[in-house]
Amino acid sequence: MQTFFQFTAYIVIAYMLFSSLSYLGFFMLAFRKVKREDQLDKTESTEDLIGNLNTYPVSIIVPAYNEEVGVTSTVRSLLALEYPEKEIIVVDDGSKDKTSERMIEEFQMKQIPFAVRMHIETAEVEAIYQSSIFPYIRLIKKANGGKADALNAGINLSSYPYFCAIDGDSIVENDGLLKTMKPIIESDGQIIVTGGSVRIANGSTISRSKVEAIDLPKSPVVLMQIVEYFRAFLIGRLALSHLNILLIISGAFGVFNKERVIQAGGYNKNTVGEDMELVVRLHRLLREEKSKQRIEYVPDPVCWTEAPESLDVLRSQRIRWQRGLFETLWTHRKMMLNPKYGSVGLFSMPYFLFVELLGAVFEFVGYFLIFGGFFFSLIDPYTAGILFLVTIFYGSLISALAVLLEELTLHKYPKASHLLRLYFWALTETFWYRPLMVLWRVQGIFAAFRKKAHWGDMKRKGISS
Repeated sequence: MQTFFQFTAYIVIAYMLFSSLSYLGFFMLAFRKVKREDQLDKTESTEDLIGNLNTYPVSIIVPAYNEEVGVTSTVRSLLALEYPEKEIIVVDDGSKDKTSERMIEEFQMKQIPFAVRMHIETAEVEAIYQSSIFPYIRLIKKANGGKADALNAGINLSSYPYFCAIDGDSIVENDGLLKTMKPIIESDGQIIVTGGSVRIANGSTISRSKVEAIDLPKSPVVLMQIVEYFRAFLIGRLALSHLNILLIISGAFGVFNKERVIQAGGYNKNTVGEDMELVVRLHRLLREEKSKQRIEYVPDPVCWTEAPESLDVLRSQRIRWQRGLFETLWTHRKMMLNPKYGSVGLFSMPYFLFVELLGAVFEFVGYFLIFGGFFFSLIDPYTAGILFLVTIFYGSLISALAVLLEELTLHKYPKASHLLRLYFWALTETFWYRPLMVLWRVQGIFAAFRKKAHWGDMKRKGISS
């Protein structure tokens, strides 16, 4: 039996070394891209777009379910966006709280007659309201159908060729939409999807729907989520985007070519990972058409969102994310290792399967073997020690590199003490935070075999006053 555990330990060590080298490779790609873009005058290039006649108008869709605490703050932040032509569509997906009432009262909305173009089938639309003070703000009140269904309802009502999907608890920086649209405008439509960075607002001062002062929260749980977001966005997505094989644009903040999304069938209502599934389906459509169009991540535009502060809510969120990843890979398993889909099928899909999905299983086995090796002699202490060191490198040190990349790219955290605190917590990841994530991600894989999909509930404190 010890021989079996010893052999398993070697496999886990090899896997973690391979995954770590993959992350280091991504870090180098991301670092090179960051250094190139750092030489550009970003302020000047975006200012030119404000008066550009070729700037595409954008429909901003805000799906909302039980978002009475934050939805009006989100809409106020959208009103302040520096963008020539936009409309804002809030979709109340059968909320049980006062989401609609808050919107109607805040923006003096009145019910209007409607005839919605049903590009995509959705649950019943009950009423549509329009603001009397900002006529380009509308509210859709509909029967509950899930986040994907709410987004599809917003697409049906939208007037413009591009839409921006933003979560109902998020606040976008004033030039965020302009920077996200910039690659689309400059590519003359060859880029069909862009996504910006998502940052955690907990701890920062946000007043009148604007980030007044950036600071760190006191909670170690939230601090670790900040580091985790750095790792996901700045290392993973920046590198994969550079290779045109990015499979996920955050549901919190992304811009899409509406015609392409309708052509692909809209958001999938049968998965909790509707944001990733749509992006994979668009890749599939582009490869089958042999199209040169691209999907791109833009690190500079920032959207601020509220992160879970309790372990219980965080657990539910991570189980849901892992389930969504599993469902997406299973739905599009035809693309896996299929040369027809180019580098997406040959590299990106296997990467998300073996590193992002099954990585949790390998890490779980690794923690079991480390514990069993030191306390029950399942493997020899030397192998257990190597496995422990590899685990630290795979988790904590890679996350510390992500903090470094944040400083090189966005410089959002103004104080040296901020970075020192983030470095410290990044180095502790392996010892407490990552084992929890691994456990919940494994649970998420099992949860994928249960059919019922639903919105995730999170208790909001609100991020703006």
